[in-house]
Amino acid sequence: MPAPLISLCVVCRIWAILRKDLSQTGHFVNTLDKFDIAILNELQTDARLTNAELAQRVGLSAAPCWRRVRALEEEGFIKGYRAEIDRNKIGLGVLAFVRLDADRSTGNLTREMEDAIAQIPEVVACHYISGTGTFELQVVARDLESFSQFARNVLLNLPNVKDMHTSFSLGEVKASGALPLTHLARPRS
Repeated sequence: MPAPLISLCVVCRIWAILRKDLSQTGHFVNTLDKFDIAILNELQTDARLTNAELAQRVGLSAAPCWRRVRALEEEGFIKGYRAEIDRNKIGLGVLAFVRLDADRSTGNLTREMEDAIAQIPEVVACHYISGTGTFELQVVARDLESFSQFARNVLLNLPNVKDMHTSFSLGEVKASGALPLTHLARPRS
């Protein structure tokens, strides 16, 4: 076989490995096509769709739709499925935004603080932030009194906490967990 042909075959094989066909489990962000994006959009809106309903909505037959959903799950694009519960209906009427300042920001102390925060069920979200503060928490509680007790007994006793600043939600304007996907659509040539 001539050298240029061998080189072309090697390049084609490398491209195939990097591209990873949908029949395999490899998925890269730039390989998401219009069907993958449509599947993600539909499942963000209603994760209880049957495979048949989902396939119909995105314009695929059932088997390829199922394979794509499995590939999106295996590659971590879909991290899980869960019920969205109304916190007010279960008696958690207070949502607090709590900024915790660390006494010292060394790697081990920060990880120790992260590990402790991750174990607290009342903390529904936590972000390591830039600017003033170290962590921004979203905390739920029954009422202001129970939040006050929780802050004194739990948050202020976390390892390495220097200071705490709290703001309370006065009303929810938007709480959608759906992510925008428009940046994934490729412009047409």
